[in-house]
Amino acid sequence: MSVFKKGNNKWYYRFQLNGKEYYRACKGAVDQKTALQYEAIVKAEIMKGNLGILDNKPKPTLKYAIKLYLEYSEVNKKTYKSDVVSTQTFLEYFGNVNLEDITPAKIEDFKKDVKKDRGNKNATINRHLQALSKMLNIAVANDLLTKNPMWSVKKLKENNYKTRVLTLDEEKRLFAEIERGYDVVGRERKPKTIYPYIHLKPLIICALQTGMRRGEIFNLKWSNIDFEYNFIELLETKSGKSRKVPISSKLMKVLEEVKNDTEYVFINPYTNMPYNDIKKSFHSVLKKAGIEDFRFHDFRHTAATRMLEKGADIRTVQEILGHSSVAVTERYTHSNAQNKKSAIELLSSF
Repeated sequence: MSVFKKGNNKWYYRFQLNGKEYYRACKGAVDQKTALQYEAIVKAEIMKGNLGILDNKPKPTLKYAIKLYLEYSEVNKKTYKSDVVSTQTFLEYFGNVNLEDITPAKIEDFKKDVKKDRGNKNATINRHLQALSKMLNIAVANDLLTKNPMWSVKKLKENNYKTRVLTLDEEKRLFAEIERGYDVVGRERKPKTIYPYIHLKPLIICALQTGMRRGEIFNLKWSNIDFEYNFIELLETKSGKSRKVPISSKLMKVLEEVKNDTEYVFINPYTNMPYNDIKKSFHSVLKKAGIEDFRFHDFRHTAATRMLEKGADIRTVQEILGHSSVAVTERYTHSNAQNKKSAIELLSSF
């Protein structure tokens, strides 16, 4: 039978004519009889050479699919900016090809070439593949493609970053470098002291005192802070659920010090705008402090670990960090050698 019904309750035709396969939805068909009638009309139109699905009809291009995808992404996804980057990468690699020319084999070539030529990490390539797959799914939903060529393409294996916790000694060295002043000669040839990394101090204290993500800190607004009950209410989070984070006495002092008249709590002194990147200064101060293999996100690991090591209930820590389950929070916890030794010594009493 050349017509069939799918799980979505739509009827489709599939047949070959002159060595070419035709496969599409039977629009308006409600049963097998009307689907067969639709198929017959399609065959007749193909034979006459004037059917819209033939080569004389413009084929959907990558640019058009990108347009549909970005319209969807801007409304429905928090990763719109990264989706813009991904789709630009698609255009640079594939060109404005017809969508049907993006085959599984070409996507496999894309994976290899992007990794080789651009030096992208597996995690970055996988984010591109996720965007490509979603874009092609939208194309299928809009009848621009019959199927998504990503169905047979596997993602690359990602090397999970080793969870890293800042030691107390490293923290001491880090803040020493952040607060270090450097004597320079100004334009008027007068010596002065500058503090090139001091802007990092309130950001890092906030990270260590809350376990908040970098983006949550950068986008923190004064309207998110309840000074009467001393908590931060985060409305835009990775999970999509709001959460409340208590304010420690140490963080409260920082908030009082950075008080400003703008909408955002932490303002870049050079732009008078909220931060969007501190990689250069952050990596520089880490190097000066002799701290290796450390990311800003590791402050979140550190906060979780310290709370749990001081006896905080794991469910409480889970709520503060905004994890979906206790199991996720447990991945952020660590038992140091001394804790293990203390646990073993408990057996000596038996």
